[in-house]
Amino acid sequence: METQPHSTTPHAGPAAAPPGDLAIWFFILAELLAFGVFFAAYAFARARHVELFNEMQQTLDRQAGALNTVLLITGSWCVARAVEAVGRARSHTGARWLAAGIACGGGFLVVKGFEYAAKFGAGINLSTNTFYMFYLSLTFFHFMHVILGLVILIALWWKTRQGAYGPADMNGIESGAAYWHMVDLVWIVLFPLVYVMR
Repeated sequence: METQPHSTTPHAGPAAAPPGDLAIWFFILAELLAFGVFFAAYAFARARHVELFNEMQQTLDRQAGALNTVLLITGSWCVARAVEAVGRARSHTGARWLAAGIACGGGFLVVKGFEYAAKFGAGINLSTNTFYMFYLSLTFFHFMHVILGLVILIALWWKTRQGAYGPADMNGIESGAAYWHMVDLVWIVLFPLVYVMR
């Protein structure tokens, strides 16, 4: 009986699924699409009003925007560390990292709140001009996503403290972390686009 030659080509394993619930990824993709449309509309409007947009950009607080960028990136790092800790059955450590991520997100809201207060105090609103219509709409849309992300992180923190997640059940915490990383990613695009690029 003839034996089959042994293949040295490794068999391809099943494709790795993204972490977390598949439904959250559909939701994230829908949110990214919405932001993508917003960004495209901003770019189109900017191309038609270059001088106005360049002038109005100078009135934004870039230091506050940069600080918020650092806060969200740091928050995402903390959340990633939380997921890693829970995956190693270290729930209490994971809860502490989540608390740090929540603090970073809260800091973002405070800084952005001061920015809004300064603009509204100067009489700036959606009808001021095209630039500020986009600035306020885009950043507030993102602001609301940060709030939702914080609600999710607080729920994850509470359940992680109770030991609800562990190496055998990572779905919930991975799903929440994926959403928070999306919020961070959108700001990483939004900040240079609105505050910096000329």
